[in-house]
Amino acid sequence: MSLNNIVLGLQKDTGDAQAFYFLQILELIPFLLRPPSMLFVENVVRFETSDTHAKLIEILEKTNFITQEFILSPLQFGVPYSRPRYFCLAKRKPPSFGNGFLSRQLIQSPKQLFEPFNAYAKEDDLSLEDRHNLFQSCQPIEKFLVLKNLSNDTNVEPEASATGVSNGISRTSGEDNEDEYDSLDKYYIHPSLLERWGSAMDVVYPDSKRCCCFTKSYYRYVKGTGSLLATVQPMKKDNTSLKEQRLRYFTPREVNGFSLFSRISCIFI
Repeated sequence: MSLNNIVLGLQKDTGDAQAFYFLQILELIPFLLRPPSMLFVENVVRFETSDTHAKLIEILEKTNFITQEFILSPLQFGVPYSRPRYFCLAKRKPPSFGNGFLSRQLIQSPKQLFEPFNAYAKEDDLSLEDRHNLFQSCQPIEKFLVLKNLSNDTNVEPEASATGVSNGISRTSGEDNEDEYDSLDKYYIHPSLLERWGSAMDVVYPDSKRCCCFTKSYYRYVKGTGSLLATVQPMKKDNTSLKEQRLRYFTPREVNGFSLFSRISCIFI
């Protein structure tokens, strides 16, 4: 049973309507004829210090659940995306977790998962060397693209081809990509936006190993809402105009590929 969509983005703690309904669901657990054997909760960082969190743990303990809590970032899973999140995994006794030594505590390990860690350290506590090593351990952004960029030559024609897609892009195998490929032209950044906001854009490349957090305003604004992808990778990034680099938004499927939600449950449960 996943409760991630119920408690995301709480701002008013227990006074928030979402928190109220979330707690109401939890309080029903003791009265269920077939209560769930497992629970999975995802939320924003700082939820772990809220009154709602305290109530969550209290109810789970009273209803015979054992919990493991984590503050994790996709970076720890080799994903080039820095977005720490709170996770709570709960199992109804008698089953227990294989790594039981992590139970009943909040783990905030900023390093690669399963390396020796300080349970109370945070990502901000990393030294410059450790932070560099963490980013270097990630896969390049190219691994998460629906389409693969084959060109590192800025002489590639920057205008769209007959299909509306840059000549520097080729389709990956598989029918699942066809709809996104055929409509990719709508994700490219208009030249007028490059002229106005280019200096404020966060641009990443297929070989980059970092990506800024995507917000709910991504696709509506180009400033401060998430990274933009250069589909034509220049030989010299600093000496090439943004127009030549053919910037586009990441597609929804690509954005989802950076998510940690689909990776966490299969590792710990």
